[in-house]
Amino acid sequence: MDSMSNLTGKTALVTGGSRGIGREICGHLAAAGALVAVHYASDESAAKETVAAIESAGGRAFPVQARFGEDGDVDAVISGLEAGLRARTGTAHLDILVNNAAISEGGESPESFDRLFAVNVRAPYFLIQRALPLMGEGGRVVNIGSGVTRIALPGELAYSMTKAAMETLTRNIANDLGARGITVNTVAPGPTRTERMAPFLDHPQAQAAVAANQALERVGTPADIAAVVTFLASDAAAWLTANILDATGGSYLGPKRLG
Repeated sequence: MDSMSNLTGKTALVTGGSRGIGREICGHLAAAGALVAVHYASDESAAKETVAAIESAGGRAFPVQARFGEDGDVDAVISGLEAGLRARTGTAHLDILVNNAAISEGGESPESFDRLFAVNVRAPYFLIQRALPLMGEGGRVVNIGSGVTRIALPGELAYSMTKAAMETLTRNIANDLGARGITVNTVAPGPTRTERMAPFLDHPQAQAAVAANQALERVGTPADIAAVVTFLASDAAAWLTANILDATGGSYLGPKRLG
Protein backbone atom coordinates (compact mmCIF):
# COMPACT_ATOMS: atom_id res chain seq x y z
CA MET A 1 0.00 0.00 0.00
CA ASP A 2 1.21 3.50 -0.87
CA SER A 3 2.36 5.21 2.33
CA MET A 4 0.31 8.27 1.43
CA SER A 5 -2.91 6.21 1.50
CA ASN A 6 -1.99 4.09 4.52
CA LEU A 7 -4.33 4.74 7.44
CA THR A 8 -2.60 2.42 9.91
CA GLY A 9 -2.86 3.87 13.41
CA LYS A 10 -5.75 6.15 12.44
CA THR A 11 -9.22 6.04 13.96
CA ALA A 12 -12.46 6.72 12.12
CA LEU A 13 -16.17 7.17 12.81
CA VAL A 14 -18.60 6.47 9.97
CA THR A 15 -22.23 7.35 10.62
CA GLY A 16 -24.78 5.14 8.94
CA GLY A 17 -22.03 2.57 8.57
CA SER A 18 -24.00 -0.66 8.76
CA ARG A 19 -25.30 -0.78 5.20
CA GLY A 20 -25.08 0.66 1.71
CA ILE A 21 -22.42 3.24 0.97
CA GLY A 22 -21.60 3.58 4.67
CA ARG A 23 -20.79 -0.10 5.03
CA GLU A 24 -18.47 0.04 2.03
CA ILE A 25 -16.74 3.12 3.43
CA CYS A 26 -16.16 1.28 6.72
CA GLY A 27 -14.63 -1.64 4.85
CA HIS A 28 -12.35 0.54 2.74
CA LEU A 29 -11.09 2.57 5.71
CA ALA A 30 -10.44 -0.59 7.71
CA ALA A 31 -8.64 -2.21 4.77
CA ALA A 32 -6.39 0.85 4.66
CA GLY A 33 -5.51 0.27 8.32
CA ALA A 34 -7.92 2.43 10.32
CA LEU A 35 -9.81 1.36 13.43
CA VAL A 36 -13.42 2.06 12.45
CA ALA A 37 -16.41 2.90 14.64
CA VAL A 38 -19.47 1.66 12.75
CA HIS A 39 -22.44 3.81 13.70
CA TYR A 40 -25.96 2.46 13.19
CA ALA A 41 -29.45 3.61 14.10
CA SER A 42 -31.43 0.45 14.85
CA ASP A 43 -30.27 -2.54 12.80
CA GLU A 44 -27.87 -4.13 15.27
CA SER A 45 -27.48 -7.31 13.23
CA ALA A 46 -26.37 -5.34 10.16
CA ALA A 47 -23.82 -3.44 12.25
CA LYS A 48 -22.47 -6.67 13.73
CA GLU A 49 -22.24 -8.16 10.23
CA THR A 50 -20.26 -5.14 9.07
CA VAL A 51 -17.88 -5.41 12.01
CA ALA A 52 -17.51 -9.18 11.50
CA ALA A 53 -16.74 -8.72 7.80
CA ILE A 54 -14.06 -6.18 8.62
CA GLU A 55 -12.51 -8.38 11.29
CA SER A 56 -12.56 -11.47 9.06
CA ALA A 57 -10.58 -9.46 6.50
CA GLY A 58 -7.98 -8.58 9.14
CA GLY A 59 -9.29 -5.14 10.06
CA ARG A 60 -10.54 -3.61 13.29
CA ALA A 61 -13.97 -2.17 14.02
CA PHE A 62 -16.66 -1.80 16.67
CA PRO A 63 -20.33 -0.74 16.62
CA VAL A 64 -21.81 2.48 18.00
CA GLN A 65 -25.60 2.87 18.28
CA ALA A 66 -27.65 6.07 18.23
CA ARG A 67 -30.80 7.10 16.40
CA PHE A 68 -30.40 10.54 14.86
CA GLY A 69 -33.30 12.94 15.14
CA GLU A 70 -33.98 12.06 18.77
CA ASP A 71 -32.98 13.82 21.98
CA GLY A 72 -29.44 12.99 23.02
CA ASP A 73 -28.51 11.49 19.64
CA VAL A 74 -25.10 13.13 19.28
CA ASP A 75 -24.30 12.60 22.96
CA ALA A 76 -24.96 8.88 22.51
CA VAL A 77 -22.65 8.66 19.50
CA ILE A 78 -19.81 10.47 21.24
CA SER A 79 -20.24 8.40 24.41
CA GLY A 80 -20.13 5.12 22.48
CA LEU A 81 -17.25 6.33 20.34
CA GLU A 82 -15.12 7.42 23.27
CA ALA A 83 -15.75 4.17 25.16
CA GLY A 84 -14.92 2.05 22.13
CA LEU A 85 -11.75 3.96 21.31
CA ARG A 86 -10.47 3.97 24.88
CA ALA A 87 -11.07 0.22 25.20
CA ARG A 88 -9.01 -0.44 22.07
CA THR A 89 -6.39 2.32 21.97
CA GLY A 90 -6.25 3.77 25.47
CA THR A 91 -7.37 7.21 24.25
CA ALA A 92 -10.45 8.78 22.66
CA HIS A 93 -8.49 10.36 19.81
CA LEU A 94 -10.35 10.55 16.49
CA ASP A 95 -8.68 11.14 13.14
CA ILE A 96 -11.47 10.74 10.59
CA LEU A 97 -15.17 11.62 10.74
CA VAL A 98 -17.43 10.55 7.89
CA ASN A 99 -20.95 11.99 8.05
CA ASN A 100 -22.80 9.47 5.91
CA ALA A 101 -26.06 8.80 7.78
CA ALA A 102 -29.09 10.34 6.08
CA ILE A 103 -32.70 9.74 5.21
CA SER A 104 -34.34 10.68 1.92
CA GLU A 105 -38.02 10.35 2.73
CA GLY A 106 -39.92 13.29 4.14
CA GLY A 107 -40.86 16.88 3.53
CA GLU A 108 -44.54 16.38 2.81
CA SER A 109 -45.58 17.51 6.29
CA PRO A 110 -43.98 19.87 8.81
CA GLU A 111 -43.15 16.89 11.02
CA SER A 112 -41.40 14.88 8.30
CA PHE A 113 -39.65 18.03 7.06
CA ASP A 114 -38.27 18.67 10.53
CA ARG A 115 -37.10 15.07 10.88
CA LEU A 116 -35.36 15.20 7.50
CA PHE A 117 -33.37 18.24 8.57
CA ALA A 118 -32.77 16.83 12.05
CA VAL A 119 -31.12 13.70 10.65
CA ASN A 120 -29.42 15.13 7.56
CA VAL A 121 -28.27 18.53 8.82
CA ARG A 122 -28.61 19.06 12.57
CA ALA A 123 -27.02 15.73 13.55
CA PRO A 124 -23.85 16.10 11.44
CA TYR A 125 -23.56 19.78 12.38
CA PHE A 126 -23.46 19.04 16.09
CA LEU A 127 -21.51 15.81 15.64
CA ILE A 128 -18.71 17.78 14.00
CA GLN A 129 -18.88 20.26 16.88
CA ARG A 130 -18.61 17.48 19.48
CA ALA A 131 -15.97 15.49 17.59
CA LEU A 132 -13.53 18.35 17.08
CA PRO A 133 -12.11 18.25 20.64
CA LEU A 134 -11.18 14.61 19.95
CA MET A 135 -9.27 15.54 16.77
CA GLY A 136 -5.71 16.68 16.59
CA GLU A 137 -3.80 18.38 13.81
CA GLY A 138 -4.45 16.97 10.38
CA GLY A 139 -7.87 15.46 11.05
CA ARG A 140 -10.31 14.67 8.27
CA VAL A 141 -14.03 15.40 7.98
CA VAL A 142 -15.82 13.94 4.97
CA ASN A 143 -19.50 14.66 4.43
CA ILE A 144 -21.60 12.57 2.07
CA GLY A 145 -23.72 14.88 -0.04
CA SER A 146 -25.63 14.19 -3.24
CA GLY A 147 -25.57 15.06 -6.89
CA VAL A 148 -29.22 16.10 -6.61
CA THR A 149 -28.13 19.58 -5.50
CA ARG A 150 -27.09 20.26 -9.12
CA ILE A 151 -30.45 19.54 -10.75
CA ALA A 152 -34.18 20.02 -10.23
CA LEU A 153 -35.40 16.55 -9.29
CA PRO A 154 -39.15 16.04 -8.83
CA GLY A 155 -40.08 14.79 -5.38
CA GLU A 156 -36.64 15.43 -3.88
CA LEU A 157 -36.86 19.12 -2.99
CA ALA A 158 -36.58 18.85 0.79
CA TYR A 159 -33.86 16.18 0.57
CA SER A 160 -31.92 18.32 -1.92
CA MET A 161 -32.18 21.26 0.46
CA THR A 162 -30.58 19.23 3.26
CA LYS A 163 -27.68 18.23 1.03
CA ALA A 164 -27.20 21.81 -0.16
CA ALA A 165 -27.01 22.83 3.50
CA MET A 166 -24.21 20.31 4.01
CA GLU A 167 -22.27 21.86 1.13
CA THR A 168 -22.50 25.25 2.82
CA LEU A 169 -21.45 23.69 6.11
CA THR A 170 -18.46 22.06 4.41
CA ARG A 171 -17.09 25.32 3.04
CA ASN A 172 -17.54 27.27 6.26
CA ILE A 173 -16.13 24.62 8.58
CA ALA A 174 -13.19 24.05 6.23
CA ASN A 175 -12.36 27.73 6.47
CA ASP A 176 -12.57 27.67 10.26
CA LEU A 177 -10.47 24.53 10.71
CA GLY A 178 -7.76 25.14 8.14
CA ALA A 179 -5.37 26.56 10.74
CA ARG A 180 -5.42 23.17 12.49
CA GLY A 181 -4.66 21.30 9.29
CA ILE A 182 -8.10 19.67 9.40
CA THR A 183 -9.63 19.22 5.97
CA VAL A 184 -13.37 19.20 5.32
CA ASN A 185 -14.83 17.98 2.04
CA THR A 186 -18.13 16.71 0.67
CA VAL A 187 -18.46 13.74 -1.68
CA ALA A 188 -21.58 13.95 -3.85
CA PRO A 189 -22.69 10.56 -5.23
CA GLY A 190 -25.16 10.05 -8.03
CA PRO A 191 -27.38 6.99 -8.58
CA THR A 192 -25.66 4.18 -6.67
CA ARG A 193 -26.51 0.50 -6.44
CA THR A 194 -27.31 0.18 -2.74
CA GLU A 195 -29.82 -2.10 -1.03
CA ARG A 196 -32.36 0.72 -1.11
CA MET A 197 -31.87 1.45 -4.81
CA ALA A 198 -31.54 -2.16 -6.00
CA PRO A 199 -35.29 -2.80 -6.53
CA PHE A 200 -35.39 0.15 -8.92
CA LEU A 201 -32.03 -0.40 -10.60
CA ASP A 202 -32.61 -4.13 -11.11
CA HIS A 203 -34.98 -3.27 -13.94
CA PRO A 204 -33.05 -3.18 -17.25
CA GLN A 205 -34.97 -0.13 -18.44
CA ALA A 206 -34.11 1.77 -15.28
CA GLN A 207 -30.44 0.82 -15.60
CA ALA A 208 -30.41 1.99 -19.20
CA ALA A 209 -32.09 5.27 -18.32
CA VAL A 210 -29.60 6.01 -15.55
CA ALA A 211 -26.59 5.00 -17.65
CA ALA A 212 -27.78 7.21 -20.49
CA ASN A 213 -27.38 10.24 -18.25
CA GLN A 214 -23.89 9.25 -17.08
CA ALA A 215 -20.69 10.19 -18.87
CA LEU A 216 -19.25 6.83 -17.75
CA GLU A 217 -22.42 5.04 -18.87
CA ARG A 218 -23.01 2.84 -15.83
CA VAL A 219 -24.63 2.90 -12.42
CA GLY A 220 -22.33 3.74 -9.53
CA THR A 221 -21.44 1.27 -6.80
CA PRO A 222 -20.79 1.82 -3.08
CA ALA A 223 -17.16 0.90 -3.75
CA ASP A 224 -16.86 3.83 -6.17
CA ILE A 225 -17.87 6.24 -3.43
CA ALA A 226 -15.85 4.52 -0.70
CA ALA A 227 -12.68 4.82 -2.77
CA VAL A 228 -13.12 8.60 -3.02
CA VAL A 229 -13.80 8.91 0.72
CA THR A 230 -10.75 6.80 1.59
CA PHE A 231 -8.58 9.01 -0.60
CA LEU A 232 -9.86 12.15 1.13
CA ALA A 233 -9.12 10.55 4.51
CA SER A 234 -5.51 9.91 3.53
CA ASP A 235 -2.35 12.00 3.65
CA ALA A 236 -2.47 12.18 -0.14
CA ALA A 237 -5.45 14.55 0.14
CA ALA A 238 -3.88 16.90 2.69
CA TRP A 239 -4.10 19.86 0.29
CA LEU A 240 -7.76 19.33 -0.58
CA THR A 241 -10.35 21.12 1.53
CA ALA A 242 -13.68 22.94 1.12
CA ASN A 243 -14.41 20.89 -2.00
CA ILE A 244 -17.68 19.40 -3.22
CA LEU A 245 -16.39 16.38 -5.15
CA ASP A 246 -18.74 15.21 -7.86
CA ALA A 247 -18.79 11.41 -7.60
CA THR A 248 -21.74 10.87 -9.91
CA GLY A 249 -19.83 9.36 -12.81
CA GLY A 250 -20.55 12.51 -14.78
CA SER A 251 -24.32 12.72 -14.40
CA TYR A 252 -26.51 15.15 -16.31
CA LEU A 253 -23.72 16.81 -18.26
CA GLY A 254 -25.90 17.20 -21.33
CA PRO A 255 -25.78 15.67 -24.81
CA LYS A 256 -22.60 13.75 -25.57
CA ARG A 257 -22.64 14.44 -29.29
CA LEU A 258 -24.04 17.34 -31.22
CA GLY A 259 -25.45 17.07 -34.70
